[in-house]
Amino acid sequence: MSFTLCSSSEITYPNVEGLKNAKANLVASKSFLRAGGYIKKHYVQASYPDARKVVKSSHLVPGHLEGSFMGKKWKEEPRKKLEFVRTLLIDNYDSYTYNIYQELSVINGLPPVVVRNDEWTWNDIFHFLYEEGAFDNIVISPGPGSPTCPEDIGVCLQLLLECWDIPILGVCLGHQALGHAHGAQIIHASEPIHGRLSEIEHNGCKLFANIPSGRNSGFKVVRYHSLVIDTKSFPKELIPIAWTSSDDTHSFLETQKFDVIPDAYVRERQQANFGSILLQLKNGSYWPSSNANRTKSRKVVMGIRHATWPHYGVQFHPESVATTYGRQIFKNFREITKDYWLRMSSSFSSDRNIHYAASTQVPHASRLFGTVSTGGQSAKNPDVRFSGEACSGGPVIHDADKRSLGFLDMVNILPQNMGAKFLKLKWRKFDHLASEVGGARNIFSELFGRNKAENTFWLDSSSTEKGRARFSFMGAKGGSLWKQLTFRLSDKSDVASKRGGHLLIEDAEGYTTSTFLEEGFFEYLNKELLSLCSEEKDYGGLPFDFYGGFIGYIGYNLKVECGAASSGHKSTTPDACFFFADNLVVIDHHSDDVYILSLHEGNTTKTWLDDTEQKLVSLKASATRKSDEQSLQNVTNSPHKAGFHSEKSREQYMRDVEKCLKYIKDGESYELCLTTQIRKCVGKVDPFRLYLHLREKNPAPYAAWLNFSKENLCICSSSPERFLRLDRNGILEAKPIKGTIARGATLEEDERLKLQLQCSEKDQAENLMIVDLLRNDLGRVCEPGTVHVPRLMEVESYATVHTMVSTIRGKKQSNVSAVDCVRAAFPGGSMTGAPKLRSMEILDSIESCSRGIYSGSIGFFSYNQTFDLNIVIRTVVIHENEASIGAGGAIIALSDPEKEYEEMLLKTRAPANAVMEFQ
Repeated sequence: MSFTLCSSSEITYPNVEGLKNAKANLVASKSFLRAGGYIKKHYVQASYPDARKVVKSSHLVPGHLEGSFMGKKWKEEPRKKLEFVRTLLIDNYDSYTYNIYQELSVINGLPPVVVRNDEWTWNDIFHFLYEEGAFDNIVISPGPGSPTCPEDIGVCLQLLLECWDIPILGVCLGHQALGHAHGAQIIHASEPIHGRLSEIEHNGCKLFANIPSGRNSGFKVVRYHSLVIDTKSFPKELIPIAWTSSDDTHSFLETQKFDVIPDAYVRERQQANFGSILLQLKNGSYWPSSNANRTKSRKVVMGIRHATWPHYGVQFHPESVATTYGRQIFKNFREITKDYWLRMSSSFSSDRNIHYAASTQVPHASRLFGTVSTGGQSAKNPDVRFSGEACSGGPVIHDADKRSLGFLDMVNILPQNMGAKFLKLKWRKFDHLASEVGGARNIFSELFGRNKAENTFWLDSSSTEKGRARFSFMGAKGGSLWKQLTFRLSDKSDVASKRGGHLLIEDAEGYTTSTFLEEGFFEYLNKELLSLCSEEKDYGGLPFDFYGGFIGYIGYNLKVECGAASSGHKSTTPDACFFFADNLVVIDHHSDDVYILSLHEGNTTKTWLDDTEQKLVSLKASATRKSDEQSLQNVTNSPHKAGFHSEKSREQYMRDVEKCLKYIKDGESYELCLTTQIRKCVGKVDPFRLYLHLREKNPAPYAAWLNFSKENLCICSSSPERFLRLDRNGILEAKPIKGTIARGATLEEDERLKLQLQCSEKDQAENLMIVDLLRNDLGRVCEPGTVHVPRLMEVESYATVHTMVSTIRGKKQSNVSAVDCVRAAFPGGSMTGAPKLRSMEILDSIESCSRGIYSGSIGFFSYNQTFDLNIVIRTVVIHENEASIGAGGAIIALSDPEKEYEEMLLKTRAPANAVMEFQ
């Protein structure tokens, strides 16, 4: 057969005599205990209440279709090509689905409708596809697990078998599902490939139109999979359309040496004998044309299509930021869909528009798409790219009723009336004052450091070089608006109350109230922030984004309010603690300016401003700093040799790494961020002086000091990692760290280690996976086409380590709140792995204690809906006279257990040494 086979048969009307329905019963209920007993799920199989149940049998009958959907009206109407393409995107509980969502939003001219694979019944889907005609095509997302497991694949197998007359594209797990639905075997790959790239050959069919093929062609794709379709079991219904050029994989930076020139592509493979290639694939005898002396290797099928139905699958991830021509593949699928329906004479296509496509077809869809945005683009010109980046972004305004499903697919429409409080801000600026009065350390010590700095906060940009951070915010228990929020999750384990918890509120007068929050802390915080009103003129002249509001931390266990199935282990510290800061001091480290701000409800008072100004102008540089540092002795011992007790021994930690590798091999996760804790009794140590020492020894751009005295809790953080920031212009930014190596003893060794990190295939794979995850999380709340990656895998150097850092940004949807943005992305993907939900469940089963504050976030939520949060790493938590330090690392298929243990120890060294030196 020549390659022309697929050009004519891709849109051939299906021969229904060959339809196989025997496997349609594979879809089962999503209440199960996974193999090994590590995950318990109780997902509700939701059905829209007004979706009519019109199918009496689980099997479609061709005559039924012709009568209800493809009747005479179709054949009588003139044929017109679709203006917009309406996609049903099936999410297999993956962390990359919303990267696909963003691409399709831009390419199709309107966003797809996203549903989880167990969220709609088959009857619901049948109703919207065939009775309402609500969708033109279906895309099946990647996801953890295997298509052979009904709980992993949900309704997708039935879609692939029954919807033979709807264009479908399966990605990764969706690709494997297409193979499995038609009888192909799913097997372990010879090697799990996650976050690595391969060069691809294809047969030139429509899905790969205008895309080069073969080695050194510039067509490189990102792979995240441990399972593959066994080519020896290839059924006659399926045709391979793409495969790896060789068994070699590449790191992202390695691929940058090739130039990608799409217009230079020549179809050198057009005359290839694909029947012969398929035979060689089945026999395992197809190996690279170069380096003939290498061991024989099997190429991996990277793309398939059905012989007669408009169904396609790709094993790789076209939505990844590092895949070349990924957007072109989605464009090609759009054109395949348009051509298909032109051929089928879809009469309603000529009159459709965005509101018809969404509002009149899917229940509650007017809330999904009532304010469709394409990132400033015309919906009729969706192919424009932003800043030349592999972009994505878009809204997630789903029906709020579905929060009970236990995952976040939706955000709040901003309420109009919530008993608003009108706040007034007064502030003063002192030019170039900071260095004159001893800098940030001296200002905090003199203004707020008395009485062991009780009930104080300091978001401390102690490392500001290279523009990493610019402002520090500090303060203490202050004016009439001050209060402290202390939240603890409920002990109840049932699904209905897993978000609930007890909130203790202490006001400025010392009065406390306690209440149970059934909807959880995030919902309470959201309502509090939305109730605060202000005038922009009050802060228009300030160069920073925090003008007063909530400042504190979010513990890792609040993941249960963001989609996680359970909290795993109960934290001994509160799950969230915040001050409402109404008075604060801000230092601009770039200009050396100092600001003081005071926030009031109604008439403002100048008392605090006057008092603080008087203290600032009278300050002298501290004379104690030098003696403090001289009195401390340098310590470089291992934490385990200096009184720290580890939750897990070296042997146990390495066994846990092996467990992670097994889950990765079985396709349950691409990356698992395994962590542990070390602890030490510190008696009556002065936590504030300990923090001053830590910031001196290990300065960091997102460092922090928090003291909640009534909880006997102090947090000394030297975090180098930003979780998420939202500025006043509505720009979201994440800066995940993945990849860490120690600094060298000499300049030459230091440069060598830095280069070693930069060139590490393992560390690049770790970073790429988390970048794609953060693009997904931002894409849930950002406008389509605005999510981009201005910096990818840059190495940053700190006092004790080099780290690999990427930056992801996007423009927030206007109808999404600040707290909604955090809920869409918390916990930070660099602390979970991907896919996030499944990975957190696995980690709960392996880790032996709660992460508590570690892996959560410290920062602020300003009253004007901006926020800035770090990732809690390199942090000493002092609670009830015990110091704890969390550390860990990302486990991927390339991980070595012993090296992972050493990396975990490296990350504890700076904070642990600070504790040991101080004592």
